[in-house]
Amino acid sequence: MFRATHSTATPVSPSPGCGPTTAHDQRDLRNALGKFATGVCVITTRGLDGKLEGLTANSFCSVSLDPPIVLWSLRKDAGSLPTFERASHFCINVLHAHQVEMSRHFCGRQINKFDGLADEFTEGLEGIPALKDALATFECEQLEHQPMGDHIVFYGMVKRYTYSQATPLTFHCGTYTTVRPLLD
Repeated sequence: MFRATHSTATPVSPSPGCGPTTAHDQRDLRNALGKFATGVCVITTRGLDGKLEGLTANSFCSVSLDPPIVLWSLRKDAGSLPTFERASHFCINVLHAHQVEMSRHFCGRQINKFDGLADEFTEGLEGIPALKDALATFECEQLEHQPMGDHIVFYGMVKRYTYSQATPLTFHCGTYTTVRPLLD
């Protein structure tokens, strides 16, 4: 149960763009959404033609533990969308704090994002690439995908996973960050 506690934090004075705003100003809404720190993932798959595909995302979350279902989303105008829509499986590779360059690499628009990275990945279920040194990997069977606004939401059943104890890479207010425990 959540219990409210007294806070000694100093209230922040509203500055332009920080007061109540309608959701019609997309840039300002994006700024507000950026206040929510997220993990950083590289989502990978293998196309029907065998081509490996991957991208950086922070839209990953758990949906259910029983059965183990996760979701992530992809913009409708993404070049890799047709490959992910037709794929039977995908892998969510959660990045650790020392993998900023891996995240940046998969944000790029190069035709073959796996060129020069063969040693970084292992072959997972149905040939999907799984990042060897990820903080966590979730190899998933795609259950369905649904359009929602300007994105497609992908649902997957976790078939196999791994994890380690490294520090996670996070994204907050448009920049890479990490998390650290608070001192009690």
